[in-house]
Amino acid sequence: MSGDTASREPVAVVGAGPVGLTAALVLARTGVRVTLLESRETLATESRASTFHPSTLDLLDELGVAAALRRQGRTVDRVQWRDLDGVVHAELDYSLLAGHTGHPYRLHVEQARLTPLLLAELTATGLADIRFGTTVTGADHIGGGTGGGTGEGAGGGVRLRTEDAAGRVTVSRHPYVLAADGSRSALRELAGLPGTAEEYPDYALRVVTGTPLDELVPGLAPLSYVRDTRASFSALGMPDHWRLIFRIPRGTDRDAVLAPEAVRARVEQALPGAAGKAVRIADAHTYRLARFLLPRYRAGRVLFAGDAAHLTSTAGGLNMNCGIHDAVETGRALASVLRGDAPGEAALDAALERRRSVVETAVIPRSEARTAGLDSAAELPARLASLRRTAADPRSAVDYLLKASLLDVAPRPLKGDAHADLVSQAHR
Repeated sequence: MSGDTASREPVAVVGAGPVGLTAALVLARTGVRVTLLESRETLATESRASTFHPSTLDLLDELGVAAALRRQGRTVDRVQWRDLDGVVHAELDYSLLAGHTGHPYRLHVEQARLTPLLLAELTATGLADIRFGTTVTGADHIGGGTGGGTGEGAGGGVRLRTEDAAGRVTVSRHPYVLAADGSRSALRELAGLPGTAEEYPDYALRVVTGTPLDELVPGLAPLSYVRDTRASFSALGMPDHWRLIFRIPRGTDRDAVLAPEAVRARVEQALPGAAGKAVRIADAHTYRLARFLLPRYRAGRVLFAGDAAHLTSTAGGLNMNCGIHDAVETGRALASVLRGDAPGEAALDAALERRRSVVETAVIPRSEARTAGLDSAAELPARLASLRRTAADPRSAVDYLLKASLLDVAPRPLKGDAHADLVSQAHR
């Protein structure tokens, strides 16, 4: 396929979260018309993912939103492991990543701060038809290209049936549909793909406080992992609050865990450095931890990315970042197919398989390794000793941070001539 991509039927992107908006922007920036469909009436605002890794910031910088996002977030320059007595067992400085990334730090900010930035950039392209309050109710393949890797084929594509908030039904045709509609993906269900997640033995308790914990607990870093046989948890400093994340064993009664007096007791145990000082608890809630991986990231002309394709443990904040990486790599490959840069769909299939492999071989194992054996008194000393050795060896420290940031498996940002050439396709 070659010629003016903007004159063709638009690619449909379903879901206006970070993944869907990123994919739509990548496509539009290369001259591909997109129709963005979101079942909500507005962008989501509830508390969700809040960690952006250096690899993701590099890609968001390419899209022109990283600087604005950083102004709204909290820059994290180090990661720390400590115990309840205040002993810091290990600390790694993100400055070690200088030369490997343009953003040698981690950023803590709500994903709801990113989506408006992406939406504004997408709107500015003039190539996006953005429809909120629109639910996909049907998807049927048309003509050729109904199986993965078959090429476009004459008349190939997907016919989508949607319904808006007023009950009006619309039928539209698209050469491809990118499903970024979350863990309960309607497109995945319509395609008849498996969607049952495997729950981990534990669930998570998140406690939110507006109290500046780093002023109460000496030396507490904005990314701290407390590892202690008495209690293990993560502490994340956000721009205007702190989050404490605890793992709760399966079978523990959630109502009992969320009882105000139980939450207060847990926080007091977790923060002995704040003893006798008021820690204002603004919110406490639980959420499940599960993993899921589609066997293949496409069903004919319907492609999957983000939570629609995979779920992982929230440890390390990898899943949303990986989803944004999905969006960039899949968007680039799909744009290449639509521009006719290479015959057939080999590049697209390779990109989708690469994204799936990253989750299977890197994201899930790394995420699970973060929490393995935390409650074992026998294993903890060896794990802490290993972290101390890592921190003491610059090469090992860099390797740890590269993998923790997904820099070794993320798509690389386009630079110089490559980026200019890609963007110029939009104007040809």
